[in-house]
This record gives sequence, C-alpha cells and structure tokens, in this order.
Amino acid sequence: MNDNPTGKDYVGSDDLYADVQRTMKLCAEMNTGYHNEAEVRDYLRQITGSNIDETVRVFPPFNINYGLTTRFGRDCFVNFGCTFLALGGITIEDGAFIGPHCVLATEYHPEDPATRHSLLTKPIVVGRNVWLGADVKVLAGVTIGENAIVAAGSVVTKDVPANMVVAGSPARIIREIKGN
Repeated sequence: MNDNPTGKDYVGSDDLYADVQRTMKLCAEMNTGYHNEAEVRDYLRQITGSNIDETVRVFPPFNINYGLTTRFGRDCFVNFGCTFLALGGITIEDGAFIGPHCVLATEYHPEDPATRHSLLTKPIVVGRNVWLGADVKVLAGVTIGENAIVAAGSVVTKDVPANMVVAGSPARIIREIKGN
C-alpha cells in the first residue's frame, strides 16, 4: 500500500485481498438463510473485529467488502439491502438509522486514465441520530452531522451540517430540522 494525498492506493495488496475475501465469505454466510439478531451481531463482530453492542440491529442482506475499518455505535439500525464499501473507514454513530438499499462508498478512482486503476479512499462518518432515507448514496470523505436527515434517493457528495434536512442529487440543504 502506498500513501497518497487523497487516500490509499490498494491495487496489488495481497493482504487486502485476503481480508476482503474473508469478509465476503462471512457476508455470504450471514446473508444465507435466516439468522436472528444475536447471530447477525456475531457475524458483524467477526466482520469488523470489534465489539457490536446488543442494541445494534442490521437486517440482512447486508454487504460490506472490508469490515475491519467499520464501527457501529449503540442503538443504530441498518435496514435491508445496504452496501458498505468500507476500505476508507465507516463510522456509524449512536442512534443512526440507515434506510433500505443505502450505499456508503469510501472508495473511488482518480480521473486520470493513467492512474485510474488505483483505488483511493476517504472515511465516511454518519453522525449521532442521523436518518438516511431509502436508497441514499454517501460518497467518500463525507461527514453527516448529528440529527441530520438525508431524504430518500439523495446522493451526498459533501459534508452535511448537524440538524439539517438535505435532499437531491447532489444533496443540498433544504431546511433546518423543526423542533417539536
């Protein structure tokens, strides 16, 4: 792996490919047949190599290519059909809700055709009590501030401030969250 200014170049790393294959195997097992919440958390512990709190709920199918850089906070929920491309690191903070079919992609490629086969990464942070609606896409390097809401079908290309509602492709601020 070679450091570069925007992330890491992973092309050709045998260690990385071995970890990805291990993660894909665990995901395939988790996504086959029925598993109760405790069993899913056990798979997530193996995938991430970290503690998964008893309050975490993930509904399979769930796909992730590299779990060792992914962290789930307390009371977070990930709905059916989500995909995490997580080489750059994904943090899901306490109380976050992730709707069905969301994609969090920490990975991307350079524009230059001469270097396009390089894989670059930047981390994603989904803040405390964030709500991602169905089919949201979050791109590399984005932080979504606490309590924010991302409307269904949005593509988040930039940081989202706390307590804001964003929508669209690319996602734009619609308004501040209304209090009760």
